[in-house]
Amino acid sequence: MRFPAATLLAFVIACASFAARAQVATQDHRVRIVTVTAGLAHPWSLAFLSDGRMLVTERPGRLRVLAKDGSLDPRPVDGLPRVDPQGQGGLLDVAVHPDFGRNGWIYWTYAQRDTDGMNGTELARGKLAGGPGNYRVEQAQVLFRMQPKSSTGLHFGSRLVFDRKGVLYMTLGDRGEMQRAQDLGDHRGKILRLTDEGKPAPGNPFLDDGKARPEIFSVGHRNVQGAALHPRTGELWATEHGPQGGDELNLVRAGVNYGWPVITYGVNYGIGTKIGEGTAKPGMAQPQKYWVPSPALSGMAFYEGDRFPRWRGDVLLGALRGQALIRVRLDGERVVGDEFMLVGSLPRVRDVRVGPDGYVYLLTDQPNGTLLRLEPAD
Repeated sequence: MRFPAATLLAFVIACASFAARAQVATQDHRVRIVTVTAGLAHPWSLAFLSDGRMLVTERPGRLRVLAKDGSLDPRPVDGLPRVDPQGQGGLLDVAVHPDFGRNGWIYWTYAQRDTDGMNGTELARGKLAGGPGNYRVEQAQVLFRMQPKSSTGLHFGSRLVFDRKGVLYMTLGDRGEMQRAQDLGDHRGKILRLTDEGKPAPGNPFLDDGKARPEIFSVGHRNVQGAALHPRTGELWATEHGPQGGDELNLVRAGVNYGWPVITYGVNYGIGTKIGEGTAKPGMAQPQKYWVPSPALSGMAFYEGDRFPRWRGDVLLGALRGQALIRVRLDGERVVGDEFMLVGSLPRVRDVRVGPDGYVYLLTDQPNGTLLRLEPAD
């Protein structure tokens, strides 16, 4: 079959355009963006099971299972506690116990509203049972409830990270009530450190302070939406939303005050006025890096795989407002550079994970959200 020259030229141009969209150059690698699955309602978190399946939370309140090939099971998982999907809340993070192969526990956080109208983040766990078309959670247990709860729909935070000893870190935002972040009698604006049963972990810095919540590990956070364990040091790193400007990357340590809202590199929305006392104060930690304007940092992961060797040892951060994947280069604990990657090729990025296969997986925050996989195009 013969085609007119103009038609053939148009076909070639279209193919080239598609290839350009499918493959994107970064400073050190050319990346292919592959859609693993679509049709997810504001997906929030991704976790990998040891047998190759994946778990995805949808903020409206559904937990989904993806098969090894990435196909989405049509029915959400049954048996979760009631979820309150109001404002920025809903079904949030999901994590797999480090000893999942033996005990079968999965963990998740979610917003729950009490009969008095106050809502807050809760932590639960259960065991995934059943099979395709009939997944369910058995032995569901609520392990922790934030206290006190709040009437707002803002700043739930809510990332879960297990450390090498099976201790669980849980992040909580200030719920839009910024002064609460400095109150040790309040869970808001804190990072908690818990046993795998939801109790205060031994060695927590405020266990012997009768006025403090014993679960608290660190203080003075606005809205931590990214957290990950450094693969070499085992220390917790976290990202948090600033106000207008001032998103932060922090190395999180026991008992440290990270300053919100006393110090910040951001300003009040719209009017641009100063918040707190400035950008620094003795006794309050400085971020490893801050961003002005705010890219709205979300999920994060350290890259240690083989697929992208020039990224090894770097931090990968999702950006909601920035609609990018941000690569942060480290020299020990010091940030030595950053790169906004895939700009113009991504929507809002909610979560970032490195899979067991060494590929990078991204969840996009959309009504019809997607799970994307980044592969080396070269």
